[in-house]
Amino acid sequence: MQTLCQHELDAAHRGDRDALERVLRHSRQHLRRYAEYHCVINDVEDAVQESLITVSRRLADLRLLECFTSWAFRIVKRECNRLKRARCHWRHEELREEILPAAQREDLDLRRDCAAALESLPAHYREVILLRDLEGQSIAEMARQLSTTPETIKARLHRARVMAREYLA
Repeated sequence: MQTLCQHELDAAHRGDRDALERVLRHSRQHLRRYAEYHCVINDVEDAVQESLITVSRRLADLRLLECFTSWAFRIVKRECNRLKRARCHWRHEELREEILPAAQREDLDLRRDCAAALESLPAHYREVILLRDLEGQSIAEMARQLSTTPETIKARLHRARVMAREYLA
């Protein structure tokens, strides 16, 4: 925005509408290029438009006109960030409404299938799976509790898991 005439900017700052239009028209392409770097491509035009509106409304409040360029670029960057946050929020809402309920349904179906698979097992196989996978007991603890050898526990656990996989398949 180097070729922006200082007298045009001064006139726009004082409230000259025609000068403001020329300043905004001149600034638009520079702000657009800056927005292309900082925004999602679909948000570039919206960010530039909102930024130009902000510049037009707030130009009279700018204390140092020498800072106009960096001030306008900061407005664009802030607008890009606002649009990114809005996009993320929208995306989060979309995920919450569409994907999570489906995942919860799948989770519920999986739980039902696992419960049915466990119920289909003989009692001594079901017991070792529950002790190991739900209660987190070690092989030695299970052997002591069930009064058997660790090798027997390992064999039962292996058979129980194979049978459960076959049921689920």
